[in-house]
Amino acid sequence: MSPETAPRALLRRMFDAALAACDPARCVPPFLPLPPKGRTVVVGAGKAAAAMAQAVEAHWKGPLTGLVVTRYGHGVATRHIEVVEASHPVPDAAGAAAAARILAAVGGLTADDLVLCLISGGASALLALAAPGLTLADKQAVNRALLKSGATITEMNCVRKHLSAIKGGRLAAAAAPARVVTLVISDVPGDDPSVIGSGPTVADPTTFADARAVFAKYGITPPPAVAARLDSGDETPRPGDRRLAGSEVILIARPQDSLAAAAGVAAAEGYGPVILSDSLEGEARDVALVHAGIARQIRRHGQPGMAPAALISGGETTVTVRGMGRGGRNAEFLLALTVALNGEAGFHAIACDTDGIDGTEDNAGALAGPDSLARAAAKGLDAKAMLANNDGYSFFAGIGDLVVTGPTLTNVNDFRAILVDPAA
Repeated sequence: MSPETAPRALLRRMFDAALAACDPARCVPPFLPLPPKGRTVVVGAGKAAAAMAQAVEAHWKGPLTGLVVTRYGHGVATRHIEVVEASHPVPDAAGAAAAARILAAVGGLTADDLVLCLISGGASALLALAAPGLTLADKQAVNRALLKSGATITEMNCVRKHLSAIKGGRLAAAAAPARVVTLVISDVPGDDPSVIGSGPTVADPTTFADARAVFAKYGITPPPAVAARLDSGDETPRPGDRRLAGSEVILIARPQDSLAAAAGVAAAEGYGPVILSDSLEGEARDVALVHAGIARQIRRHGQPGMAPAALISGGETTVTVRGMGRGGRNAEFLLALTVALNGEAGFHAIACDTDGIDGTEDNAGALAGPDSLARAAAKGLDAKAMLANNDGYSFFAGIGDLVVTGPTLTNVNDFRAILVDPAA
């Protein structure tokens, strides 16, 4: 194995360990509730929803029915729980229809019944049931504008909850008086259940005023119907709402679990793990500059750890789209990191989305090393110009360093790791 191949192989093993730690087949079964006296209805949404449903079926004792919605290409075979595929990150009619069916499925239940709700990242876009007075086109327009604005996931989901007939606790309210148990795989910084998937079974602490403030902050003019909705005052269920008294939320996998698993792999290979945070936010290229600075500090001064070290982080960065290139936030981060490190020896990095899809592309992310800029230049690729054009995908595709996994059927958000070797 060549010197360049060895660190890249280690980075991939670290990413694989991160994915294994949040595999629904592993993390769903320990948290399943006991079967109820009455019916069990399984509903859910997210990029991991189908795999979670499959895990429920493999371990459930008793009859059940249900419906979950997942992203196109993320479905798996199930026997009793129907799986519908829909669009993400911009919602479509399939997601709207599935959300309407899910809302109907939890209606008319009794206190003897159980609603088992399976939520993972992506649920906000997939549960695309518009609030009264709004259309799917309204929701699509808002989603596109927010995705380009640089808004955080917390801000985006605040808006989504107030334009929805099912999110922000409305699903649990519709299920009352049935018991509701929600199993959640977190994909948001801070692991707040009210933010994950826009909290369809969780009381909403945000308000219409908060949603209006998001539009104002990013200079987005909402469609007329959306503006009217934001002034309607038809608030989501608030904390303390009696309809949600029988709703329990269980966090079954977190970004931190995946980072810790990757850290264990690095430590076994002699790299001291330095986990920065599981909840970093901000512009991807700015976060990359901070990572570059910390990596250099480790190598030059042994702070906050001694080389060889593995600098590891998670969270969800954002990209304010100004160019016309291709690539998600992880490709953007890694290209900015590559430019910042400028070919220095002793640094190798990976940045991937744990759902296997970076933005809307076909890659999870990419790998980079000291030779990335030189190999790109030999192919006529200008790293700085491509970063300015938000074209990270094309850069790493051009040098053969994309990481392509296909849908992983889980999602705990971004995974980033930088191997820092001692100076020669």
